Amino acid sequence: MRLSKRILDLVLVIILSVILVVPFSIMLVVMYFKEGLPLFYVAERMRAPGRPFLLWKLRTMTMSGKKGGVSGGDKAVRITPLGAFIRRARMDEVPQLWNVLKGEMSFVGPRPPLREYVERFPDIYAEVLKSPTGITGLASLRLHDREEALLAACKDAEETDRVYATRCVPVKARLDLIYQKNWSLCFDLALIWETGIAVLIRRFFKGERG
Repeated sequence: MRLSKRILDLVLVIILSVILVVPFSIMLVVMYFKEGLPLFYVAERMRAPGRPFLLWKLRTMTMSGKKGGVSGGDKAVRITPLGAFIRRARMDEVPQLWNVLKGEMSFVGPRPPLREYVERFPDIYAEVLKSPTGITGLASLRLHDREEALLAACKDAEETDRVYATRCVPVKARLDLIYQKNWSLCFDLALIWETGIAVLIRRFFKGERG
């Protein structure tokens, strides 16, 4: 990871930790009394081929014996009302500040993929994962709503996997490689700013219609 990118990550971790410590602590208390334990969802993701790590998120679904896989319409029924709010506000991503602090992720980059897709599409991810994985990124911003709509229409895990593998992975990879080719610190800052605006829009406008 470039030194300037790493310094930006650490500065943002410090700033956001100070800003979010109180609201995030309140969120944990509310989650505990409304939904119980566990508060966090921890799952394996890949930072590079052959380099897994544990990605941290707030739990937004009811517990299930089945783990893994992309979230599609077949899992929508498991999203709790509080979990839907947490997702809309992107609060579920806050624990990933820990991943950023540890150097396993950056603020901006391709979203860390599941091992199964890295192994199924080795050529794609060998290139994409030359960039540090990120909490947000060009592909996340440009494709979030489209990907969400495509996967929400899936009725079972098999359909979700097929749609994600054929209609999401290739398009996301193209955008991730565009980001990689054109990377600059200013580009990262622009994408971080755009992410903040997107969260506000999703929270206060889409949330009201939903």
